[in-house]
Amino acid sequence: MQKLKMTMDNQKRFVLVHGTCHGAWSWYRVKTQLEAEGHCVTAVDLAASGINMTRVEEIQTLKDYSKPLLDIMDSFPSDKKTILVAHSVGGVPAALAADIFPCKTAAIVFLTSSMPDTKNPPAYVVEKLVARILRGEFLDAVFGSYGTPDRPLETRLLGPWFLAEKFYQLSPIEDLELAKMLVRVNPLVTTNLTGTRNFTEKGYGSIPRIYIICEEDNIIPKEYQHWIIRNFPAKEVIKIKDADHMPMNSKPQELCARLLEIADIYA
Repeated sequence: MQKLKMTMDNQKRFVLVHGTCHGAWSWYRVKTQLEAEGHCVTAVDLAASGINMTRVEEIQTLKDYSKPLLDIMDSFPSDKKTILVAHSVGGVPAALAADIFPCKTAAIVFLTSSMPDTKNPPAYVVEKLVARILRGEFLDAVFGSYGTPDRPLETRLLGPWFLAEKFYQLSPIEDLELAKMLVRVNPLVTTNLTGTRNFTEKGYGSIPRIYIICEEDNIIPKEYQHWIIRNFPAKEVIKIKDADHMPMNSKPQELCARLLEIADIYA
């Protein structure tokens, strides 16, 4: 009984937030390894992602896109805080969740991710990244639009070539093939979607932020990841060598080891 109590006392709670066009499925290696260590892990499908049945046209705001994550955070008791792990554009929904539920958030890990600040609108970092990428560098990614003429909203679907060259170039071929089959059209995280209200210092700004740099990321270059950190300094910066934009596939064991170290410190 005492051994069981020690195990429960040491158990950490992780919530994993995927990036654009992906879903909870992208975390399958990390989720398996963290659970094998005895921890509680939830990989969430954001709206219109993975097996979530929301249509992209129904997503009019950041809260709409983030609703599955917000519902999960709302369901958790307040006596045990959560480590949020946000990949890529998932950093914006994760920041929103921390802003709304700071008392339930132990730390946010931004994994080669758009880390918002509290001085600019939520989409600021994402829009600066998109603006610096030449149109031709999006390869076979497909862009679309919806919304209204006075408030246009945009979508993106990552094509096979783009996935291979920009996301999965160092990942196992099986993971690339899985992504080709499962990616879905997602809304672009623009100011029209997120609005102009900044995240708060008392909410999101009060939560410890850890940034993990992936040094071989072809879509968020290492230099831009450093700019993101300078823009809103993290409490801790970790580097993973030989990791592409999908470190959960290219470096899953090292990533899990880092997450466990973070949880031991902050949870």
